[in-house]
Amino acid sequence: MKKKIALVTGGSRGLGKNTAIKLALKGLDVIITYHTKKDEASQVVEEIKKAGGEAAALQLNIGDVRSFGPFFEQVAEVLKVVFNTDCFDYLINNAGIGMNIPFIDTTEEQFNQLMNVQFKGVYFFTQKALNYLNDGGGIINISSRLAQASMPGYSAYASMKGAIETLTRYQAKELSSRGIKVNTVAPGPIATDFAGGIIRDNAQYNANIKAATALGRVGEPDDIGGVVAFLCTEDARWITAQRIEVSGGMNL
Repeated sequence: MKKKIALVTGGSRGLGKNTAIKLALKGLDVIITYHTKKDEASQVVEEIKKAGGEAAALQLNIGDVRSFGPFFEQVAEVLKVVFNTDCFDYLINNAGIGMNIPFIDTTEEQFNQLMNVQFKGVYFFTQKALNYLNDGGGIINISSRLAQASMPGYSAYASMKGAIETLTRYQAKELSSRGIKVNTVAPGPIATDFAGGIIRDNAQYNANIKAATALGRVGEPDDIGGVVAFLCTEDARWITAQRIEVSGGMNL
C-alpha cells in the first residue's frame, strides 16, 4: 500500500515539529515548511527518517501570497523526486505568529501582519494546495482556545483564529464532494517559544494558566501533535467540520 503524505506548514519547531514526528510514527511521509529556521527543519527531516519515514523541507513565507505559485512548483518537484508521486493527502495549516498587544495599542501594521499570516495566507495557500491534494484526504487548520475564551492582549490574533474556525466549516461543506475532511484543532496555551515564549517563560502568566486549567498545568507540544496526527488516519475518516479543543480543560 502506498504511504500517505502530509504537508505541515511551520514544521521546524514547536507544535509543527511535534506534529510532523507524530505523523511519521503513524506511518505517514511528511513535507514540512520553515520560514527562516533551515537548520532546525533539516533536523526534523532527519528525525523523521530515523523513525522510518521519508521527509523533505521547503522554505515558505505564509504571509506572502505571491510566493505560493513558485512554492507549489517546488512541492510538485519534491513529490516527484522524493516521493514518486504527484499529490499529497493531508494539509496541516500550522505556521503562524503571535502578538500580545492590548486592543487599544494594536496598530494597522501589526493587524495586517497577523491577518496576512494567520488568515489570508492560510486561505489562499489552501486554495493553491487543492491542486495537489488527493480526493479523500484532509485539511487540519490550527486555531486556538483564544478564539472561544478572551484573554487581554490577543484581540487581533484571536479574531484571526475565529475566522479560521468559520473557514473550516465552509471548507468542509464545499470540499465534501471530493471526500476531503476539514477540521480545526484548537490548542490551549502551550509552553513553546511562540509569541516570544511568554507562556513558557513568564512565571506569573504560567501560574495563571495552570489555575484556569482543569488538568492543572500548561500544555506541551507533545499534547497536541498526536491529536493532529490522529485526524490524518483512517480512524478519523468520519470526522469533518469539527472544532477539537486540546486545552486540558481551560475555563470550565
